Amino acid sequence: MPSYLNALGLLCALGQGKQAVARALFAGDASGMRAEPGWVAERELTVGAVRGALPALPGLALPPSRNNQLLLAAALQIEAPLREAISRYGASRVGVVLGTSTSGIDEASQSIAQYYNQGALPAHYHYAQQELVAPASFLAAWLGLDGPCYSISTACTSSARALLSAHRLLQQGLCDAVICGGVDSLCRLTLNGFSALEAVSAEPCNPFSRNRHGINIGEGAALFLMTKEPAPIAFFGGGASSDAHHISAPHPQGLGAQAAMHQALRSAGLAASDIDYLNLHGTATTHNDAMESLATAAIFPAGVPCSSTKPLTGHTLGAAGALEAAFCWLSLSEYNPDALLPPHLWDGQGEPELPTLQLVTPGTRLKKASGHRLMSNSFAFGGSNVSLILGDAP
Repeated sequence: MPSYLNALGLLCALGQGKQAVARALFAGDASGMRAEPGWVAERELTVGAVRGALPALPGLALPPSRNNQLLLAAALQIEAPLREAISRYGASRVGVVLGTSTSGIDEASQSIAQYYNQGALPAHYHYAQQELVAPASFLAAWLGLDGPCYSISTACTSSARALLSAHRLLQQGLCDAVICGGVDSLCRLTLNGFSALEAVSAEPCNPFSRNRHGINIGEGAALFLMTKEPAPIAFFGGGASSDAHHISAPHPQGLGAQAAMHQALRSAGLAASDIDYLNLHGTATTHNDAMESLATAAIFPAGVPCSSTKPLTGHTLGAAGALEAAFCWLSLSEYNPDALLPPHLWDGQGEPELPTLQLVTPGTRLKKASGHRLMSNSFAFGGSNVSLILGDAP
């Protein structure tokens, strides 16, 4: 049985709110990706920052963080339906499941740097600031909830797994509504870590090109209200696998990725030919794009329209799964009256040794009038793989 995605709040380098994000997404507007100094010592990096003011955090006796500000900005966009669900179902029947990888570690690392430089932590420092559950705890406290509340941190599959977990809570009758999604903020610790792995590109990322040089990092939040109450856009389920091939590299043939896509199709009762669009993980790293090309060609031998949206947003890490599911949601929504698909931005220079994918060009539209089924893939360090399927409500 499907669950339903009744409301969506989001922000990223494309903008804040459904209308602004949809306008930039379907236009292929990458102007939010900008080269900035200061993230790593040796060079400028192209990053996908959220521009503009963020809301002040309420006084909840919780340590502040930019992560929570991003989360609150997304939640405020859908506060009315969130409060309505709480009123309808009760505070104990509404859950919170979020994915994150940074939480408040940027603020915490600044505090620890002050300790090493000055011999004392700042007065506002608290260890809870950097706990991975901090975003979920903050949101539950702000909304006055006492249902299930937890964060998932499985690197770049975190928020995709959060949506799977929310669906499971509903299907098992443990909740009547779940607020689910993901949030991650730009963080020097993270950027320096990826730089040390030689995985980041100073230039805009170039997924599936033979000239690709690595990822750009971004930040953002995407927050859904998921229930079993029918709505125009359904969550049909998903699949997850863990191939544990390597601590940071995926299985070369994408066996874990294939397993996750197979499982997602089975859970939704669909064949590969039923999928109208695939949002690729598409990080523009050497290993990811090679294995994802092989895995996609194996699951979709007849081809499927597909694109990586990371050139538009950067890789938002723990938030990426939910954010890219949100792009599928927008593709099916009233915010996309021309039924456009998110375009794939790259230099058009494919790698001859890899299968050729059906990458979406600007202006490409969904072919059917209704009954669409869209898939979104997320892959992560440690061999974690998740595939989600959204679509028009049956």
